[in-house]
Amino acid sequence: MRQALGKGIDALISKVQNNDISHDTVQKIPVDAIRPNRWQPRKAFDESTLSELAQSIKEHGLLQPISVWKDADGAFELIAGERRWRACKAAGLKEVEAVVKRDLTDQQKFGLSLIENIQREDLNAIDHALAYKQLMEEFSISQTDIARKLGKSKSAVSNTLRLLDLEEDIRKGIQTGAISEGHARALISIPDKARRKEAYERILTDKISVREIEAYAQNFHARRPRAKPAGGGRRKSPEIADMEARLEKHLGTKVDVTPGTAPGNGKITIHYYSLDDFDRLTRILRK
Repeated sequence: MRQALGKGIDALISKVQNNDISHDTVQKIPVDAIRPNRWQPRKAFDESTLSELAQSIKEHGLLQPISVWKDADGAFELIAGERRWRACKAAGLKEVEAVVKRDLTDQQKFGLSLIENIQREDLNAIDHALAYKQLMEEFSISQTDIARKLGKSKSAVSNTLRLLDLEEDIRKGIQTGAISEGHARALISIPDKARRKEAYERILTDKISVREIEAYAQNFHARRPRAKPAGGGRRKSPEIADMEARLEKHLGTKVDVTPGTAPGNGKITIHYYSLDDFDRLTRILRK
């Protein structure tokens, strides 16, 4: 399945957005004849909200059909609506109304499934990242292409993908809602794993805010030991050292002020340690 989609993925997105079901049928299907989507981006389902949805379905019925395709063996596999399907089972329904999509290749099934689920606003950041990664690995789609086709900025896609670099327990915390995406973005800007773990535990135990974790990350960078000048270079004047310290305190990162060869010129180097850190610094500098 590893091949570029090209116009194919555009066609799939268009089909989703335009609700083109001219070749599809809506019918009632036994809930036990449906199996979960093997490419489902969502990995965690909140039991309390499932129970609420199940109760609503008992009282009012299923308001929006799920989407499935029918395999050669006669079994139905979900494209979108696994949460609704699970709630229908919990509500004791024997049948569920479903849009049955036909004449799809395996590649189209995979792409359509990912796209339908990626566009759901309630998908958590890690599941979004896993879906992006699947599109990139299975279809050779670039981050730029994903961003364009889903109406997002490339930096938003890149920053979401970077969350996969977090430790497994932190990723699970995002998936289960134990911490927010804002917390996760602040955590990933801390390169020291032990410090990051410490900050994560504080979020869980002390319920500290995103801003507090961002401040912790800024202070971490500001406290990083300053490297000595290479080759025993000349020491900076007290005025330059004081200016560096002031800038570092304001920006929360390492800053180097280097005088030029002529009086009155030089350069200021501002260090960043992740894309999130870069975004944070640009926001400060734009103010």
